[in-house]
Formats: sequence, structure tokens, C-alpha cells
Amino acid sequence: MSNRFRSPRAALLALAIGAFGIGLTEFVIMGLLPEVAADFAVSEPVAGWLISGYALSVAVGGVALTAAVTRLPRKPVLLGLMVLFILGNLLSAIADSYSAMLAGRIVAALCHGAFFGIGAVVAAGLVPPARRAGAIALMFAGLTAANVLGVPFGTFLGQQFGWRSTFWAITGVGVVALLGLAALVPARVGDTADRPAGGLRGELRAFTHPQVWYSLAVTVLGFGGMFGAFTYIAYTLTEVSGFAAGTVPWLLVLFGVGLFAGNLLGGRAADRSLSRTLVTVLAALTVVLAGFALTAGSRPLTIVALLLMGGFGFATVPPLQMRIMRYAHQAPTLASGANIAAFNLGNASGAWVGGVTIAAGWGFRAPIWAGAALTVAGLAVLLTAQRRADATSRPDASRPADASRPADASRPADASRPADASRPADASRPAASPAAV
Repeated sequence: MSNRFRSPRAALLALAIGAFGIGLTEFVIMGLLPEVAADFAVSEPVAGWLISGYALSVAVGGVALTAAVTRLPRKPVLLGLMVLFILGNLLSAIADSYSAMLAGRIVAALCHGAFFGIGAVVAAGLVPPARRAGAIALMFAGLTAANVLGVPFGTFLGQQFGWRSTFWAITGVGVVALLGLAALVPARVGDTADRPAGGLRGELRAFTHPQVWYSLAVTVLGFGGMFGAFTYIAYTLTEVSGFAAGTVPWLLVLFGVGLFAGNLLGGRAADRSLSRTLVTVLAALTVVLAGFALTAGSRPLTIVALLLMGGFGFATVPPLQMRIMRYAHQAPTLASGANIAAFNLGNASGAWVGGVTIAAGWGFRAPIWAGAALTVAGLAVLLTAQRRADATSRPDASRPADASRPADASRPADASRPADASRPADASRPAASPAAV
């Protein structure tokens, strides 16, 4: 118990610093791609593999690396992942060829999915059950802060002192995160209550639960809708909204502010009602995307839409992560890592669908409409999943005594019998019935 509640905010801060560094290394390359391409004398499409190669490695590492470490204590695993992150960015900083740079990117990316997957489980284990989505949101706040503050500063640093200086700075952030994790995260957090029997086989059993697959599908479609609209946002802002190219980075900072706020507010709302939060946020994101597509020709409305798109888009992250952990509560580590991979699969899918609409000649509003369609599909999957969850959680007809009368609130629960639906969930562990969300 002392480990569980020892300095949770300090431990969450250490996790957030790690997330900040990972967010930096993922996104800052977008602003430095011309400098990197010129330095290695490669075309920009070839240099683009430094982005797409990273994303593919995240998807692979999120599942494969998490599966490989399921039997190991989580704190040492997080430390090892951060060492891998430091090594990958160090390789990028000293790379003397494009191939070496790509190798560094791949090494750094391998830790991404596993860090966020395992980190989410650790973050949830640091606090009582009623605050778990908020704790996950605090960890992901590091990722959103990287978009708001880190990426603009990293781009400026690279343009002023060479792109390698940015990767040296990211390496330094990794060292700070490593020291923070070592000093502030309790040694055995999350290593007992939800550790499945049978190691990897126990973790894989979580995937026999249909709701885990529903959760992954909602992540791919819902988050993919936002990213599909965002991937081509620079073209939308300049070609449709009429903004000058020089204003785009500042508009993206505004989008990042939305990400930061949405992440924190989404986590708090999910702690109150996970299902209601997800339905509301996905429905609101659909409306925002459709409204943006209709009004992209107006600069003031585009500014509002950017802020709201970032807010509602990232407000999905803590509840989506919490949902899959809730339904895989007996073995959440691999499922959590798989959901991080699903986020990246959604990124790739949304970007691909948006690209198809542009290639079809439908213009630069089309990716936003495509994003809205993907989000609607994610909302439909979520509503279907919740109906099925409600159907399977109805009282057992074979127990008329429990079903025929309401719970008596005037007396305490009988400790001599198993908990039923009339009693609150045990606060010492995740709710055994996901339908209680």
C-alpha cells in the first residue's frame, strides 16, 4: 500500500517527462525534414521515411516488445525502455549517413508503444480507482506538451544550430526522464494485483474478450478520423482558408493548446463516466470536423475549429486507453500496448484515407470529411459495443432474489458472500465488471 500511494504526482511527473521526450522525437522531425534531407543529399520523399518508418516501428514495438517483457517487473522495464530511447536519439544525433539516421529513428520508436502501454498501467496503479483516467491523462500531458512547446522550440533550435542539436537536446530529456523514473516511481507499482497467471499466455487471454477488440476498433477509427484531417492541415490552411505559409506553425501551436486541454479534461470526465465521456467526445469531434469542412474558407471559424479539433480529438485518448484496460483488467499490459499500436494504426489509416481523397481530386476539404466519416464509424462501433456490454451485464434470471428487489442501502454489504451488482466495486483493484462504467 505504501508503494501504491507514495508520491504519486512525482511519479506521474517522471512518466510525463518521458512522454514529453517521446513526443518530441516523434513530431519534431516534421519541422526539420528539409534540413535533414539536404544534409544527407536525399529527396524529401525518401527523408519522409524517417517519419513513416518511425510510425511503423511504434506499431510493431507496441505489441512485440510489450509481449516480450510481460513477466518482468514494470519499473525496470520502463527504465530499460528509456535507455533504448536515449540510445536511439543518440544514434540520430551522431548519424553520418541517412541509413544510420533511419536506424536511430527505428531504435527510438521501438520503445514508444511499450512505454505508453506499460506507463498507462503504472500510472493507473499509482492512484485509487476513481482517479485512474486522470492519472493516465497526466502522463499523456507530456506528449501534448511536446506538441505545444517542445516541437516549436526543437524546430527553432535545429534551424539555428543544426538539426543534430535538437536530437542532442532530446537525448538530454531522455536522461532526465531516466533519472526521474529511477528516483520517483515505486519499485513494485502495478506488479501484483493485475499480473496474470501464465505470463504471456495470461496476457493473450485478455484478447478473448470481445470488448477488447471493440476498444481497439474504436481507437483506430475514432482517433484515425482526427489524424486524417490533421495530416493535410497545412494544405487546408493555405489553399482553402487562405493563411500565409508563415502563419501555419503558430496555428498549429493553437491546435496543440487544444490537445493539451482536451487530454486533461477528457481524463477528468472519464473518471466520472467512462462510457458517457467517450460517446460525447466522439459525437462532438464528428460535429467539429463536419463544421470545419463546411467553414474552412473562413479564417476566424478555422481558428476556432483548429482549437476544438485538437481538444475533442485528444480528449478521446485517456478514456480510450482506460476502456481497454478496464475490459482487460486481469491482464492489462499487452492490451494497453496494443491500444497504443492501434492509435498509430489509426494515424496511418486516417492519413491514407485522406490522401486517397486528395488523389481523387476532391480538394483539401476532403480529408476533413473523410476524418468525420471515420469518427462516425468509430462512434457506431462504440455504441454497438456498449449495447452488447449492457446485454451481457443484466442480472442472472436464475437469481430471482437479487433481481426482484433493489439493494438495501440501509445496511452494509454482507462480507460473507461474493460481491454482486448492488455493491460498489472494490476500490483496491480495477472493477471486475466493465459494465459498471
